[in-house]
Amino acid sequence: MNIELVTFFIFSTLLIFTCFKVITSSNPVLSAINLVFSFFLSAVLWLLLGAEFLSIILILVYVGAVMVLFLFVVMMLDINIAKKTAAYIKYLPLGIAVFIAFNILIIYFFINTFENIDYNAVKNIEIISDSNTQNLGYLLFTKYIIEFEIAGLILLLGIISAIVLTYRKNPKNKYQNPTKQISASKKDRLKIITDLKE
Repeated sequence: MNIELVTFFIFSTLLIFTCFKVITSSNPVLSAINLVFSFFLSAVLWLLLGAEFLSIILILVYVGAVMVLFLFVVMMLDINIAKKTAAYIKYLPLGIAVFIAFNILIIYFFINTFENIDYNAVKNIEIISDSNTQNLGYLLFTKYIIEFEIAGLILLLGIISAIVLTYRKNPKNKYQNPTKQISASKKDRLKIITDLKE
């Protein structure tokens, strides 16, 4: 058996296991850690497919930035595990129904999209060089520029959401109000005493 095929089966099995742990773990921190492992294993599969740029980006961007930020946010939110477990059991049937419907839609989409077996998506991509990185950059900034910008806006929305969720104003700290400072007049701040006796 080919060594690449053995490596693929090993990392694919580990990837399925870690993905299953992400959605079944009751602790959100453990779910985030398992998701980090899932990204690492997915990067190995990308590397086996010859997409070395996507593999490195998956580790650097998602594991090194997005998932670390997400992990810190989860740890700062102080989620009640007991309430989360109760909600998990309560909405389990609905989650299973949504999961089945979503998979049916995905299967229907792939059957209809790839029904023509003569169509090869790789041959229909404009190749400008032998480098995967250069070809990917050319496609992202020409044909898929709108999708690329939308993905950037989604990431920006995630950053803003994380800041809003974790921002807590300390009532003991003193804050300045620029509006009150600008609207202040001399009468409010200055008192002239004229009847002083020596």
